[in-house]
Amino acid sequence: MSGGLYTQLLDLACGAFLLAAVIVLWRRELAGIIRVFALQGVALAAIAVLLGAHEERWDLTAVGLGVGVLRAGVLPYLMRRALAALTEDRQRHGTGDNERRETQPLINVAASLLTAALLTLLAYAVARPLTAVHPTPATRALPVGLAVVLIGFFVLVTRRRALSQVVGFLLLDNGITATAFLATSGVPLIVELGVSFDVLLAVLVLQILTTRVREAFGTTDIDDLRELHD
Repeated sequence: MSGGLYTQLLDLACGAFLLAAVIVLWRRELAGIIRVFALQGVALAAIAVLLGAHEERWDLTAVGLGVGVLRAGVLPYLMRRALAALTEDRQRHGTGDNERRETQPLINVAASLLTAALLTLLAYAVARPLTAVHPTPATRALPVGLAVVLIGFFVLVTRRRALSQVVGFLLLDNGITATAFLATSGVPLIVELGVSFDVLLAVLVLQILTTRVREAFGTTDIDDLRELHD
């Protein structure tokens, strides 16, 4: 692979990776948010595979393929199952549409998109000294990973639906993984397997907790649960 083609493909994958995080802030349908998260998993896998192909490291390529299977296939599948379980009972009572949507986020869509732009600028400002030390196509894309970390944390603290907050947590983890790939040209296979297993375990636990909350209180809206507590 030539250097120019590698740089263009890496920039394209990083652009899609960041764009998917921004689209999550824009979408209200939880099913749509899960599809966008799956597409981000494909972009993350593409980043790792491109780095592996450029450096002729087959272990890194294998890690990228494994990341793609987990974050674009397994995790979205588990979240779709959780969403189906959440809406099944509500549809029987004619209120399933409310459960499938992020009803009232703490910050509206326009302000969220503006905040995402500011967070992206902050990530580029913070990463500028790091990219200046060793400027390569990978390190120049490093701010993208940091921006997704900040956007994921923003989603985590501003969404009211439990499933949306799970997506925010996974966006944050995707950003950390992308930053590790771009900053260090990949992580050891055993480390990535351990982290991926932890993420899978966390999603399974959150899925069980979400189902239990829905069965106990009939909703996963954080505000409704706070009112029950009061």
